Amino acid sequence: MPLYMDIHFVGELSVEDTRRAHLADLAVQEKYGVVYHQYWFNEEAGTVYCLMEGPDKESCAATHREANGFTACQIVEVEGGMYDMFMGENQQVDHGLVRHENGKIDTGYRYILTLDILAKTNSSGFIDFDQLKLPKGPKNKALQLISTFEGKEVRTGGFDHVIAVFESPEKILQCAYMIQKEFLNKRTKPDANQYNISFNMGISVGQPLTEKGGFFEKAMQISQRMCLIARDSEILTSHLFEKLCSTKEIIKKSIGLRIMSPSEQTFLDSLMDITESRFSDFAFGVEYLSKEIGISRPQLYRKVTAITGRSPVNFIRDIRLNKALSLIRENRYNISEIALEVGYHNPSYFAKCFHEKFRINPSKIAI
Repeated sequence: MPLYMDIHFVGELSVEDTRRAHLADLAVQEKYGVVYHQYWFNEEAGTVYCLMEGPDKESCAATHREANGFTACQIVEVEGGMYDMFMGENQQVDHGLVRHENGKIDTGYRYILTLDILAKTNSSGFIDFDQLKLPKGPKNKALQLISTFEGKEVRTGGFDHVIAVFESPEKILQCAYMIQKEFLNKRTKPDANQYNISFNMGISVGQPLTEKGGFFEKAMQISQRMCLIARDSEILTSHLFEKLCSTKEIIKKSIGLRIMSPSEQTFLDSLMDITESRFSDFAFGVEYLSKEIGISRPQLYRKVTAITGRSPVNFIRDIRLNKALSLIRENRYNISEIALEVGYHNPSYFAKCFHEKFRINPSKIAI
């Protein structure tokens, strides 16, 4: 049978309350052909996530309704491999409640690292397509460190970053810090082992589901967005991550870690939602963004510059050109098609902007 997960916003329930609710589900599950396996409880966030097998979503929802009168805010089908990758294969289950190996309750939080690596080049002539791929040496080193710190690479089609998931905030921060240290060291080596790259990282905290979206979809989106706006060699993360991570000394000593405030995170979400929904529109620009986000152009300039290090004009340009680079890496479209897709009706102007950012002329790339 398909595997499903749901989310409940339960407010102030105790661990014992959730245990009784799970037992009630078990008592009626056979009637609907459902098998409830386990659940995660995050008392502070007021959320419960249930894992079950069933013939369909409706049967899973009906079991909850009859057993407890609960209505799930969201039920999604979960692919088994993705579930194992994010939630782990060797869980400690205490009468349905998932715990970590140390006995602490597993709140469902997982930590997502997005790493972007770009090879630097000063060439303006013919560029082999391999030069636009993630550089193999740095990428392999990053994957080695991810494995060392018990992370798992997320293999999802369409991503042109290294994306990994960790169960521990301390482990993901140590991993990011070691990647940063290794890459900075290799960038200064005057020999054949030098990494001629730029790189940046984003770390997000997420739970399996939100009211909308798929399995860890929101958490991965936030991680990628943070990576996108992080400065060169910077690790960007959230206030929630700092709160959950007990390794305070590593945070203090990390030379390139920036922590966003809750208000900055809210603004970033609005900024990215609007920009990503309109970046293919030729007419989209600062004026439209200012109106949509509800602040004046001077305020927009100050906020966007403070968070991203770029003016709104350059921020919109970078979103479009980063998307263009992703499409080039997919190797499925010609340059004119890519230019139109990212909001440039003039391919020559697109090529000029692309070359200014990446030092590569897209018209010379062998597609």
